[in-house]
This record gives sequence, C-alpha cells and structure tokens, in this order.
Amino acid sequence: MARVRVVHWREAEAGALIEACRAAGHLVEYEAADLPATARIVRTSVQKGVGPEALVIDLSCRPASGRQLAFAIRGTKYTRQIPLIFVDGEPDKVEPIRRLLPDAIYASRKRVASGISKACKQVLPSPATPPTLMQMYGGRTTAEKLGVKPGSSVGLFDAPRDYFSVIGDLPDGVELVEEPDEVHPVTLWFVRDPREYLAGLRRKSAMAARTKFWVIWRKGSTNGLTGNLVREGALDAGLVDYKICSVDSKWSGMVFAVKKK
Repeated sequence: MARVRVVHWREAEAGALIEACRAAGHLVEYEAADLPATARIVRTSVQKGVGPEALVIDLSCRPASGRQLAFAIRGTKYTRQIPLIFVDGEPDKVEPIRRLLPDAIYASRKRVASGISKACKQVLPSPATPPTLMQMYGGRTTAEKLGVKPGSSVGLFDAPRDYFSVIGDLPDGVELVEEPDEVHPVTLWFVRDPREYLAGLRRKSAMAARTKFWVIWRKGSTNGLTGNLVREGALDAGLVDYKICSVDSKWSGMVFAVKKK
C-alpha cells in the first residue's frame, strides 16, 4: 500500500480517480486546491516526513496546470524524487509532457493501479528535470507567445489604449482589428472586472472553436479577477485552457479551446 496524492482540478469529477486508487489498496490524499497551493502542500508534507509516495495527476482536466505542477515538483529538490503518474488526457496534450518527463508513468484510469505500482518500484537517481519557464519561453516576443503569425490578423476586444506597447513588435503583415465583427486567427480579450468577465463569456465563449481565444487580465488585481477565476469561469462555460503566459509586466494571458465531449 502506498500513500498517494491525487490531483484533479475539479472536485466534482475527482471521485472516480480517487476510488480507482483506493480500490487498489492505496491510502489516498486529496483536497481541492489551486496549483500554487497544491505544490506547497506537497512540499510541506515532504519536509515534515509525511509526503506522498506517488503523485497521480489527472490530465483530462486542465492539462496545462497538471504539467506546471509536475514541473514544479521536479524543479524542487525536496520533491524531485516523488514518482509521477499521469492519467488520461488528450494525446496531443500528453505528448509534450512525455517528451520533457519521459521517466514518469502514463496510464489510463483503468490501469492507474499498475501505474502506481510501477512508479513506486522505480529508482530514479537523476529524475528528468524539465526546463524552467524562462528557459522555455525566454527571448520570445509577446506575439510569438500568443501565436501570432506573419500576414495574419488579431481581433482585439476591450483593449487598453496602450495595446500596441502591450503586444510589442509584430511579425510582418499582421493586422490588428478592434472590436471585430468577424473571427480572426487570434483573439485577445482584455478583461478587468470579474462580473463583466463572467457575463461576457456567455457571448464570447463560442469563438474559441474558431480562434486562439486569449483572455488577458491585469496582474495583481485587487477586485478578485485572478487566474483561477478566469479559468474556472471558462471551464463552466465549456472551455479548457491549454497555455498561460505573461503578456508583459502588467498583463497575464490564458488561451482556451472548446472542451471536447
């Protein structure tokens, strides 16, 4: 029997994975928490000598957050040796993680028990350590982070007056269109108020099926508009995030797609 911490970002959907781990005889730890809190909980428990013997991360929901948590675990000396088991997830979201963390275990929910057993038997004297975010994205322009291609167009909603300085240098031939009537390859929606954001999602969420749909919010907002609220609101609207980035010193961004059924 192993002490296993299950990570699933939606509490209402975590039960099946928790039960699959318990059915295999493992002691399961789970609590609903955001990404920073989960990383802190794991690190603190290890420092107290009661850390998990394996970390089971569900990739069917918020795979970008699952990846970031795994990177945080492998990037910290206290938690680097904890075996990682990734469960489910879309192949195109799982493969980039597999390339960076090839010594983790990748399993379906039906095979999570054997995955935990295999992971706990592994001896990893030098676990694969993923690159830091700075190493991955350092030196890239904001346009590159946002996926803006030469000759394409970008739709802007509720953009600040200084949006040119926020976006920075653009590839050749890029057109910026404010409050567009048509959908463009990349859409940037700047949000400032949580209630207006949640109300606006009803009108704008459908665009995520036809564009890179970025929601961009102010860093350090004091009115409750945080990355967690942005993500949870979008999830409730049928969207799923797959990338987050720092747009500039004042704005953060998260890109969404329509959740596959």
